[in-house]
Amino acid sequence: MSVYDKLKELNITLPPVATPAAAYVPFVQTGNLVFLSGHIARKDGKPHSAQFGRDISTEEGKAAARAVAVDLLGTLHAATGDLNRIKRIVKLMSLVNSTGEFTEQHLVTNGASDLFAQVFGDKGAHARSAFGVAQIPFGACVEIELIAELAD
Repeated sequence: MSVYDKLKELNITLPPVATPAAAYVPFVQTGNLVFLSGHIARKDGKPHSAQFGRDISTEEGKAAARAVAVDLLGTLHAATGDLNRIKRIVKLMSLVNSTGEFTEQHLVTNGASDLFAQVFGDKGAHARSAFGVAQIPFGACVEIELIAELAD
């Protein structure tokens, strides 16, 4: 099944690439690797500002991380021209805006990881880091960056 058929089955429409908020580009390709800059969680078109352990639940965070993954897919499509060229999602790095007491960063990040597995199957299995951080730009609850490998 084509990646685009799978997206349609999941009722996902790819968004356009967001305009960078600072001095960086949305993606860079070197060799067969594509590096996507961090994408922050958004709600109603604005940064989804919240801190885990204070004012957002793990389940809400999983949904936010899944939405970030959809945005990453939009950028990955723009970077590659065809998501069927993806050989593997190599790595995700997730930054989770959280209090010192919150310890479920890995569960929040599953929202993104699970979507990549749904969309790409075995090619979506990836290495991952999930960090709790004191703050993310615009107070966003989650920021995720991605590395993907392209087929020759």
